[in-house]
Amino acid sequence: MTTFRLHHIGFVFQAYNLIPVLTAKENVAFVMELQGKKRDEINKRAVELLTAVGLSDRMDSRPAKLSGGQQQRVAVARALASKPMFVLADEPTANLDSKSAENLLEIMEQLNRQEGVTFIFSTHDPRIVAKARRIITLEDGKILSDNKLACHG
Repeated sequence: MTTFRLHHIGFVFQAYNLIPVLTAKENVAFVMELQGKKRDEINKRAVELLTAVGLSDRMDSRPAKLSGGQQQRVAVARALASKPMFVLADEPTANLDSKSAENLLEIMEQLNRQEGVTFIFSTHDPRIVAKARRIITLEDGKILSDNKLACHG
């Protein structure tokens, strides 16, 4: 299961879970290092992803020097680093102001189109729900509804 997760599932945690002693670039690179990728490939992908999430100027910053929105964008870049099939995102906008949340959702939507990654959100945020292609509503572990929506974009 660990190997499957490492290669096929990315995670965006509500509390970011960045490694505080590593820079943004090193946090993104870490998953690829665990996968045994080559250094050149790791550096190229980390730079691409941090640029894609608007952090090309913060690659050498440690998490404590980044805003909450910037930390969450590093977490998204890290989740995408392994080129996963799925990204599980737990309340990814919960700790963000409305502008940062909207920016993050736009980035995720763009990366979904460009990278072909499926994002699966656990959320109460109506902004995420409004952008979803499918909404499954759960209560007490039971499915209350499952609605496929018209494709956005």
